[in-house]
Amino acid sequence: MKKSGVVGWALAAPALVVIGVFFALPVIAGLALSLTDFDLYALADLSTLRFVGLRNYLNLLQTALFWQALGNTFYFVALGVPVSIGLSLGAALLLSSRFAKWQPFFRTALFAPVVTTVVAVAVIWRYLLHTRYGLINQAFEGLGLSPIDWLGDPHWSMPAIILFAAWKNFGYNMIILLAALQSVPREVYESARVDGAGALRQFTDMTVPLLLPTLVMVGIMTVSGYFQLFAEPYVMTQGGPLRSTVSVLYFMYEEGFRWWNLGNASAVAFLLFVVIFVVSWVLMRFDRDPEGKPA
Repeated sequence: MKKSGVVGWALAAPALVVIGVFFALPVIAGLALSLTDFDLYALADLSTLRFVGLRNYLNLLQTALFWQALGNTFYFVALGVPVSIGLSLGAALLLSSRFAKWQPFFRTALFAPVVTTVVAVAVIWRYLLHTRYGLINQAFEGLGLSPIDWLGDPHWSMPAIILFAAWKNFGYNMIILLAALQSVPREVYESARVDGAGALRQFTDMTVPLLLPTLVMVGIMTVSGYFQLFAEPYVMTQGGPLRSTVSVLYFMYEEGFRWWNLGNASAVAFLLFVVIFVVSWVLMRFDRDPEGKPA
């Protein structure tokens, strides 16, 4: 091995050790755990631990609550991701406009929810969405509309969580999209205006194609994050009403830390990994040219 190769491995060794200890080993341990019946009794006496193979996975596929949790999660992702990215793109377009004033202030203000603690702001949103005392319903009453039981009605509980998650997270993607927009030379848009292209034509024929790689990256990150929905329903609804806000991660939490079926909980984690991997792979196909090469 060349000296440069040895030096390279030596420099990378600390990072590789950290990755191995804090990522690779837990993943391998979790996979092994998902193939056993590890539960509360095994915690007390490891001799009761048994290898069950794929039985945990097969049992999950026959569990109605798991499918309901998966459906709730897909509903959250399918509705929440477009809303969040749409808000991010809209805010980025406004901030990148040549007419925008006080851009540093608005960038900071719109990014602020991202760095706030999820649990703290979720508690605040519980009060905002309160059926009787919440400011949102008081505004509805001021407009002559009936109040909505946001967190107590199965039809409104998940939309309420989606609204909160979109407000909480859109600032992160906004910063990424804003950086991508600001990297496009102004001369490109000026040439388009000279050629008679209106604002809509510039957006559809120039902005979207130029932002496509960034949008795909943002989409993959947002989808991966939204599939890991947990804190919002845990704080705001505890999975209710009628289990309408139970996500896959919330279901995994209950299996592992409420019922102490740690083997089942590990199996849920790996099934969720497979789902995220497949959805991310599908999204990556959008970032390719017609011949199948990366854009």
